[in-house]
Amino acid sequence: MDCRVLSVQSHVVRGYVGNKSASFPLQVLGFEVDTINSVQFSNHTGYEHWKGQVLTADELHVLYEGIKLNNVNQYDYVLTGYTRDDSFLDTVVDIVQELKRANPSLVYVCDPVLGDNGAMYVPENLLPIYRDKVVPAADIITPNQFEAELLTGRHISSEKDAVEVMKQLHSMGPDTVVITSSDLPSSLGAQYLVALGSQKRVRADGTLTTQQIRMDIPKEDAVFVGTGDLFAAMLLAWTHIHPNDLKVACEKTVSVIHHVIKRTITYANEAAGPNRKPSPAQLELRMVQSKADIEDPVIVLNAVVL
Repeated sequence: MDCRVLSVQSHVVRGYVGNKSASFPLQVLGFEVDTINSVQFSNHTGYEHWKGQVLTADELHVLYEGIKLNNVNQYDYVLTGYTRDDSFLDTVVDIVQELKRANPSLVYVCDPVLGDNGAMYVPENLLPIYRDKVVPAADIITPNQFEAELLTGRHISSEKDAVEVMKQLHSMGPDTVVITSSDLPSSLGAQYLVALGSQKRVRADGTLTTQQIRMDIPKEDAVFVGTGDLFAAMLLAWTHIHPNDLKVACEKTVSVIHHVIKRTITYANEAAGPNRKPSPAQLELRMVQSKADIEDPVIVLNAVVL
């Protein structure tokens, strides 16, 4: 497989978030990954201290121009995550559209990072750019429930609501929508969160079909950073390998994350010692140690077709 991804995300010197969380797993699965670092920080902002620089829209444009001048701007995928600046996000969309003109089969995977738990943690002026420009350009999006509600202006209080919201997001552009987490009740109990997905695809006879799935995912009593970036990267990889089966792609994506988190929490608890809360450094994802699980994940979580 000679498949190349342009990933525009944050970078940290220590730990796994943004491009650090996405690049290694994609490379393990055989993808070539070119990275543009939207920020370069010492570590993620959950630590007590962090330092670093933020890439401007002009600097992003200069980097892309350098790639283009050498005629090495041919990509199969673009992957984007956290962004704080409106002009930077506008420039990302311009680059995606230019790359799609050069390769109409290019797939744009977007994690529209806006906020969670009822609060935005990016400037509000990014919402209309995501809604009116980014989502229409995207092929695969991975919002959480709050982000899906912001993008559609609709509240989700039931599975039926979630299906309608995913339909509305389809109508805005993307063929694949995965709501990575929601507050919907799980039939397995309060220790599970619910994720939902929907994929539009064309059958061999030319007719359109939609596969919708639901997953019940066990919660962990710890704060992990970088799991959303890993989710988007793994969904890119597994939908590439299983392009017409969202159920299998999501099962493999979520199972990879499950194995990484289990290994991370085991290590963090041992490192912290009895009755001590692990530090952000101890809770950094055990990515390298999970190489075998990334390559060939044992399926531990099954999706249900709706």
